[in-house]
Amino acid sequence: MAAFLLADVSVPDMQAYIDSGYLEMVPKLAAPYGGVYRARGGAMEQLEGDWLPARMIIIEFPDMQQLKAFYESEEYLPYRNIRQQLATSKLVALEGL
Repeated sequence: MAAFLLADVSVPDMQAYIDSGYLEMVPKLAAPYGGVYRARGGAMEQLEGDWLPARMIIIEFPDMQQLKAFYESEEYLPYRNIRQQLATSKLVALEGL
């Protein structure tokens, strides 16, 4: 069953984020775990309520096990630390249908 990593990421200094290599490397690190980006900071329109993410990212994985394996991997750890230093993030893992 597919699983989705949903991230609401606010990046105050996008140039520092780009220079860190995060945007270039993380898709390459997610790919061996079956991670496919479905949305990455595209245009959004608020339809209901008061929630409007700063920058929405959706990555699809084959299952929750692969998603968590990616998130907890040694390869991703330095980039997770970079994201946590350069951005404010809210992440959830969602099991698909």
